[in-house]
Amino acid sequence: MSLTAIDVARDVRAGSRRARDVVEEHLAEIEARDGELHACLLVTADEARAAADALDARVAAGDDPGPLAGVPVVVKDNLCTRGVPTTCGSRILEGWRPPYTATAVERILAAGGIVLAKTNLDEFAMGSSTENSAYGPTRNPRDPSRVPGGSSGGSVAAVAAGFAPVGLGSETGGSVRQPAALCGVVGVKPTYGRVSRYGLVAFASSLDQIGPVATTVVDAARLLDVIDGHDPHDSTSIPDALAPTEPSVRDGVSGLRVGVISELTDVDGVESEVRAAVHAAASALTEAGASVDEVSVPSTAYGISAYYLIAPAEASSNLARYDGVRYGLRVDADDVGTMNARTRAAGFGPEVKRRIMLGTYALSAGYYDAYYGRAQRVRTLILRDFDRVYEQFDVLLAPTSPTVAFELGAKVDDPLAMYLSDVCTIPTNLAGHAAMSVPWGTGAHDLPVGVQVLAPALAEPVMFRVAQALEDAAPAI
Repeated sequence: MSLTAIDVARDVRAGSRRARDVVEEHLAEIEARDGELHACLLVTADEARAAADALDARVAAGDDPGPLAGVPVVVKDNLCTRGVPTTCGSRILEGWRPPYTATAVERILAAGGIVLAKTNLDEFAMGSSTENSAYGPTRNPRDPSRVPGGSSGGSVAAVAAGFAPVGLGSETGGSVRQPAALCGVVGVKPTYGRVSRYGLVAFASSLDQIGPVATTVVDAARLLDVIDGHDPHDSTSIPDALAPTEPSVRDGVSGLRVGVISELTDVDGVESEVRAAVHAAASALTEAGASVDEVSVPSTAYGISAYYLIAPAEASSNLARYDGVRYGLRVDADDVGTMNARTRAAGFGPEVKRRIMLGTYALSAGYYDAYYGRAQRVRTLILRDFDRVYEQFDVLLAPTSPTVAFELGAKVDDPLAMYLSDVCTIPTNLAGHAAMSVPWGTGAHDLPVGVQVLAPALAEPVMFRVAQALEDAAPAI
């Protein structure tokens, strides 16, 4: 295995390894393979080299650059980076250079991390395969004929391919965890509000959350501890002090209560090897000292239906700002209304248009209560069901993705089949709770399988303990 973020930071802080050398090694990996994978939309090589040289000078002067000293990081291209193009995988933002940097990225830089690249994604994070990018699809490093998952497929594929030890993705309905499962790495969806959304280009504001991608659980824990915490720029940011995750990662699972969610493990479409992986992971936790039992969370069966009303409704509102006036693409016309329409027709791709239309319909007069209002009531039922179950269990287990990585093009003409890729991840986003995907061996076609650990709000320290126990026991991939 290549060096982890923990290894790199330790060696750079000690002066036994130069940050410049680490950066050059990872840039060489990108140069060698990204032509095939297309994980990166923009490689910021010169900026990364300059940052590494400055960091090496600080270490030589006796400074401690921080817990991510010299660690290469890739960043999903819906996170703003000042002066660096941020496209969201869309033509409508082609060439846009934000005037500020996302808080999560700022915190990585302040901790000594070095951004190597902005990564590909489904346009405006709307997709489950990273095939909806206006700049072409990303391929799975394990099998380039298959998708990496989405919408954070670029960041996940980059980490899985060794372009960087860690990366940032974003989640609205599973967009970190699902690709992490398909590519065989760790992906984390933190509690809503734990990580500032300032600088994350909005898809669905009540669901969106930034999360770490890493090759190991402890690397993901360190990255989460760097980026989380209150931010006055984000009104939904949790103001309370947060318990760190990394210090307790290896505290074990003895005495913890683990529930296997029957509705998600046995849902139609879950491949037999994926189901077997969840049960094998549960057995490993039993052997490690946890108490494991099956549990029912009935309303999760309605999660995908509620999500595909709530998320498009919020998207239809958020994406109204792309009007050809303030930033990005502008298609001229004789009047403002025609200019708006032509700009959006040219700038948005088919999936984004589909979701805008669905969301606008759900919010329209006469349909609001029947669709959006009812979906929000279902969301409340899901939250109550989880709260009831978490009175009995510390964490829950489920599949992350119902299948292993599917072939490029297999689902692009069947939106419903694509949407069902997130059937196991969406309930957590609706509840605002924490969840993460951990690799657990392989399934069909020798492709990675992910097992999902779910936890109540702000219970990341316990969740990471369970994830570490799974990583320790997991079969090789």
